[in-house]
Amino acid sequence: MTTSVLGRPAEIPLDPSSAVLDRVPNPHPDIDYLIRFTVPEFTALCPITGQPDFAHLVIDYVADQWMIESKSLKLFMFSYRNHGAFHEATTVEIGKRLVEALAPRWLRIGGYWYPRGGIPIDVFWQTGAAPANLWLPEQGVPGYRGRG
Repeated sequence: MTTSVLGRPAEIPLDPSSAVLDRVPNPHPDIDYLIRFTVPEFTALCPITGQPDFAHLVIDYVADQWMIESKSLKLFMFSYRNHGAFHEATTVEIGKRLVEALAPRWLRIGGYWYPRGGIPIDVFWQTGAAPANLWLPEQGVPGYRGRG
């Protein structure tokens, strides 16, 4: 296992393209099991106004040979704080970067974005059908209800 950030001080990457996603071996590559990461306070910038956008992200995946190392994932998520991109581009880009780094058997990401201009935007992406017989819990994020 070689990681670039685990066990040492690390700078927050300046943008997502420069962030390194470290991976570690899957201790159970012989079975399908779900790994979930929840990022309840994700922030990025509107590419037009520069105003902050906020989201609750839920990433579910089934590892093959590799799992994501969580500190590098946190730094990757932090790298979006000063990055301008639309909700749709950001959500799908995160999913695609994880697939590129891990080559998982399956991955899905739910981006539950808080309202911009009064309209919440939720974005969902996955690599295909989930493996058969996989326990796949709901992501647990209710739709936006405002004050109602």
